[in-house]
Amino acid sequence: MKIAAADVVVTSPGRNFVTLRITTEDGITGLGDATLNGRELAVEAYLREHVVPLLIGRDASAVEDTWQYLYRGAYWRRGPVTMAAVAAVDTALWDIKARAAGMPLYQLLGGACRVGALAYGHASGRDLPELFDSIRLHLDRGFRAIRVQTGIPGLDTVYGVAASAAGGGDRYDYEPARPTALPVEESWDTRAYLRHVPSVFEAVRSEFGPALPLLHDGHHRMTPIEAARLGKALEPYDLFWLEDATPGEDQAALRLIRQHTTTPLAIGEVFNSIHDYTTLLSERLIDYVRSAVTHAGGVTGLKKVLDFAAVHGVKSGVHGPTDISPVGMAAALHLDLAVHNFGIQEYMPHTAETLEVFRTSYTFVDGLLHPSDSVGLGVELDLDAAGRFPYRPAYLPVNRLADGTLHDW
Repeated sequence: MKIAAADVVVTSPGRNFVTLRITTEDGITGLGDATLNGRELAVEAYLREHVVPLLIGRDASAVEDTWQYLYRGAYWRRGPVTMAAVAAVDTALWDIKARAAGMPLYQLLGGACRVGALAYGHASGRDLPELFDSIRLHLDRGFRAIRVQTGIPGLDTVYGVAASAAGGGDRYDYEPARPTALPVEESWDTRAYLRHVPSVFEAVRSEFGPALPLLHDGHHRMTPIEAARLGKALEPYDLFWLEDATPGEDQAALRLIRQHTTTPLAIGEVFNSIHDYTTLLSERLIDYVRSAVTHAGGVTGLKKVLDFAAVHGVKSGVHGPTDISPVGMAAALHLDLAVHNFGIQEYMPHTAETLEVFRTSYTFVDGLLHPSDSVGLGVELDLDAAGRFPYRPAYLPVNRLADGTLHDW
């Protein structure tokens, strides 16, 4: 089963996506997600110019060998661009292998360990009434776990809060990658954030009770001692996790946070290799792994991470907002169903425009996601629809403190 063609498709049905479509000599196609938020064309070029020429004529069934060939053969290993490209190839080959076998991908990964993957939704608001309305809306939609993000008094715009004013005063909803020539600059105040957030969770618990799983994302904005302080302050409200409390590249920071709080910690959506996790997992400094199939080397790459995490009692919490295409989301769900150490799955429904381009079969029922029993990933790419949505430059915002210092977003 030789690879006959590999095509890179860039399309923007509401936001930019990069998709690799591999076709075998006997006509079986497989899809892989290579989307890298705000740097999509870098991955497109890496795939088109450096990876696709290496694929033609290779055995499509040799998934592990191809993964190692692309990872080791480039010499320059790891990094988000490289690993997104490797992920696209790997996921497309798994899709082909499962289609050729006539079964859903999760069956090739060992079969189902559960009936569905518990998903959490993104609730947010500029103030408590708006936040409560958002939580109720997500509960009405069937979510059983809720990520809570809040506006901060004195700040007009806060990343991850729907209905915040954008740079031009317009509303934007998360995922806030906006089509602009330059990233929008937002203001940030960590001390105001640390004062405000515990009172928000106190109010949410008072309104919605003790049983609802609540999550919160710190977006890498705190120093280790600030994160430790917040984790300690949030302990009475029994969070499912505190995510990305400090910048991901500073792994030693997690040691200090762990010493001061029992709030569960999640990190890793900016990680792209098992080597980013070795210290965090072996020292049990985190509770949930946050990498995406799309950014961590595909199904093969992320399964290596999750198997290593399982040895240390750490669970999955795979990244899954709308900067992951439906192809990447489907791949995550097959892994969610198959791995024993599943924790929770992030889920943000894609727009109607996106679903014109990517025809999905996965379902969300009563708080659980299921990848479906369609063969392969269960996603089809409509090339005609993709052609109607050309690429548009778009960037995430950056943050500055009151004195103008550039800050982690």
